Amino acid sequence: MNSKLKRILCLALLLLAFTPVTKAEDFSAKEVVLEHIKDSHEWHVYGEGENSIVIPLPVIVKSSSGWHVFCSSRFEHHASADGLRHVKADAPAELQGLAIAVSGDNAGKIVENGSPVLDFSITKTVAVMFINVALLLCIILSCARWYKKRKASDEAPGGFVGFIEMLVMYVVDEIIKPGVGKGYEKYVPYLLTCFFFIFTCNVMGLMPFPPGSGNVTGNIAVTFFLALCTFIVVQFSGNKHYWKDIFWPDVPTWLKFPAPIIPIIEFVGIFTKPFALMIRLFANMMAGHAIAVAITCIIFLVAAEAAAVQYSMSALSIIMSIFMMCLECLVCFIQAMVFTMLSAVFIGLARVEPAHEA
Repeated sequence: MNSKLKRILCLALLLLAFTPVTKAEDFSAKEVVLEHIKDSHEWHVYGEGENSIVIPLPVIVKSSSGWHVFCSSRFEHHASADGLRHVKADAPAELQGLAIAVSGDNAGKIVENGSPVLDFSITKTVAVMFINVALLLCIILSCARWYKKRKASDEAPGGFVGFIEMLVMYVVDEIIKPGVGKGYEKYVPYLLTCFFFIFTCNVMGLMPFPPGSGNVTGNIAVTFFLALCTFIVVQFSGNKHYWKDIFWPDVPTWLKFPAPIIPIIEFVGIFTKPFALMIRLFANMMAGHAIAVAITCIIFLVAAEAAAVQYSMSALSIIMSIFMMCLECLVCFIQAMVFTMLSAVFIGLARVEPAHEA
């Protein structure tokens, strides 16, 4: 076994030996997994119950009494018997009646007297996304500043700037250019933005602590917006031949008139392509996070068992967790590459000319 891996396992087992034992019947793996992958109005850092460390986030809502901006720490930590986390008693009178639903159809939403309110709050996913965007801007602008100070005849960059250049050239030469085809240059900014945004969010999501740990690309609202952007770009890039193939394709007349069977199928295909983009990214990233957390939960599920069972299963959980994290690092890149590649292919198909078909 590799010496570095041995040291990692020994350290993990040493930390496990000094970890307080939790009763298995008090531990719910399902709740832990769902808490990690779902969005929330606060950022849980460590611990449980009253001893937990939580970062409160801004709440921006419009209720029957108007707009309100306050901190999520105004809500009670535990839900009451009605399944709601009500505003604390010492909160201003205009906030009374607001609560976070813990269960039911409105679970995770802010409600007023049981009904959802207009909510523009900065949730955990939004906060992590802002951090990722700021980090990505700092990286790209620092690389751009490096190039601005040098001439084209200078040596190729090394280190981190060289790594970013390698990624950019790979995406442009191996994904965007073959996928889009002639005239690909004007789509490079959008497709590079998609790649680096998804890749950054995926990598930051692997961090178990702030400023990472956010399941951004595992949130279907985020993947829906990304797919919508690609959908808009594809439709506005479509040429006459693209629209002709949808509404009057080169098939026998009886397949398109009087019953427009093929045109209907082609028209539905306009929406199934971005839908596939949305579901593919969302499902893969959400499943990866859920599996990684579920494997870690093995340690706590066997905490009340005999020492031999506890330490053997915990060691197995650690080994599997290390394997899953290594696999997730690869998945982070693959999913960003696949989304960019499919977007480039869809744009290229919308711009193909009749003379190119053979």
